[in-house]
Amino acid sequence: MYDFPVQIETKYLLKILDSLESGMNIVDKNGRIMWVNQAGCKILNKRKEDLIGRNIFVLKNEGAFTPSVIEMALQNGSTVTTVQEITGGNKMTVTGEIILDEQENPIYFVAHGHDISNWIENISQLELEELAPVLKRYLLEIKKMNTRYNLSKKEQSFIGHSKVHNLLAEIMERVASVDSTVLINGETGVGKNVVSKRIHDLSERNSQPFVHLNCAAIPDTLLESELFGYHKGAFTGANSKGKPGLVKLAEKGTLFLDEISELPLHLQPKLLQLIQDKTYMPIGGSQLVKADIRIIAATNRKIEEMVKEGKFRADLYYRLHVLPINIPPLRERKEDIFPFLHFYLQKFNQLFSQTRTFSRQTIDILQRYQWPGNIRELENTVEQLVIMAKKEEITIDDLPERFLSVTMENETFESLKKGNKLSEIIERMEKKIIEQAIKENKTTRKAANVLGITQTSLIRRLKKYNIRNEKL
Repeated sequence: MYDFPVQIETKYLLKILDSLESGMNIVDKNGRIMWVNQAGCKILNKRKEDLIGRNIFVLKNEGAFTPSVIEMALQNGSTVTTVQEITGGNKMTVTGEIILDEQENPIYFVAHGHDISNWIENISQLELEELAPVLKRYLLEIKKMNTRYNLSKKEQSFIGHSKVHNLLAEIMERVASVDSTVLINGETGVGKNVVSKRIHDLSERNSQPFVHLNCAAIPDTLLESELFGYHKGAFTGANSKGKPGLVKLAEKGTLFLDEISELPLHLQPKLLQLIQDKTYMPIGGSQLVKADIRIIAATNRKIEEMVKEGKFRADLYYRLHVLPINIPPLRERKEDIFPFLHFYLQKFNQLFSQTRTFSRQTIDILQRYQWPGNIRELENTVEQLVIMAKKEEITIDDLPERFLSVTMENETFESLKKGNKLSEIIERMEKKIIEQAIKENKTTRKAANVLGITQTSLIRRLKKYNIRNEKL
């Protein structure tokens, strides 16, 4: 390490950064601009006072620049460099870097870059010809990055920076390069539909349809006609013109069969034929129809056990299981919780015109929670907190009741660090438990029964801790 005999004072450090020709801005973990140098103001054509305090994601949505390199760095979990377009058509090479705290959590983001518009205008034809192969290669990389980092407003993006996430990303890129059948396995809420859509987007079929069918959402009697379609007059009540099935609608693209384990046994041979021979028979048809589709299936059940029980065909399972992908639950990739919290906080802040932030304690608790409902539960929780929080900063008091045990554990840990006595910690926890029991059960008789103590003992504790029903 370098040994600096004298530390540079903050005010002079900022003056030094202000003298740089490169644009630079520093952003906090919630996307708020903490500082920007003069070159950065010049590039964006805005005054410092118009930038400091603004949210970087809001500025992007307003069209000040695209893409957001900080957003890309957050999702990638590492330094990212890209070409950014500024309002007015100027272009710049920009790098986004993550600054971590002592617990290895993102606390600040730094973006810095150079305007390359003049360089592009002044480059000679010969230099352009020499650069052509290099530019072509970078264009391919930028196309891949746009697919990887484009945030859809309608669906959850594939974000994270854990080792598990990065491995999953590598697997998806390899799988996307072929047309073999994929079987995605994972608990409810882990994002199986997001993974399937990403595989489609990374594949050569990305300009063709992506058709999603939830096998559990349609009655058995209608599932075959929805999947394979029917000819006119095929059955009573059928459309007089017939109807194309989802297989037909997915032609040249991808058919995603969610909850494939719920596919009825009588339809499984027909799906097997579709996978093996790429042919199917519409209801009421007399000739097989060729299909050019890629099939991705997903399930939250262990199909191999269903095969042993005779509830799923073994030959179909093996055809589906060519390229298996397992998505671990969120509790097994805790490093991805913070990026998801950040992503959904920004999403719902924009959706509901809020500027909510998380307190440090709240983030700690949300990161230690087990998330049995995985990403879907996390998304719904953040939406609830953005809407229901009492103040701009979301604190532990805003958290739903199911986070109580984690909150108590966190408070116990903090109390121990502060040197509080064991008796004080136990009393504080006992008070919280009693408050919660009274809140949920309304009467002292019911609360005492739940707590496993007598009503007299509970009343004595209510007096000891000065707990009143009207406060609960």
